[in-house]
Amino acid sequence: MNVRARLCASMLSVAACFVGAMLPARAQTQEPRHVVTAGELSKEARQPEETRQANEDAIRHLLASDAGQKALKSANMDYQRVDKAIGQLSDEELAKLADRSRQAESDFAAGFISPKTLAYIILAIVVIVVIIVLV
Repeated sequence: MNVRARLCASMLSVAACFVGAMLPARAQTQEPRHVVTAGELSKEARQPEETRQANEDAIRHLLASDAGQKALKSANMDYQRVDKAIGQLSDEELAKLADRSRQAESDFAAGFISPKTLAYIILAIVVIVVIIVLV
């Protein structure tokens, strides 16, 4: 019986060695886990485009307002031409002008600036857009 116990113990230890040797091989064949999901990568890839679109929209919103249309008419500028020029700006230039546009709109809405001052700001933005595109 002592021989049988030793034989069983030997068989169990050999089986444990085989199982232990198979675990790392099985772990390598499993699909690797990614730290970042495909959805997160897709979202990050779309973020610069969404930011650019939001910046373009901010400038266009200011130019499409009543004060913006009046400023464009007083400068004898066509909205379509300026709109096309907005699309040609670099991301950095676009971000700066969008920040100025948003600030001017919020200041005007809060009553910090007059309609005349808003018109001057809009004219300045239009001139900057045209100059940047021409250069």
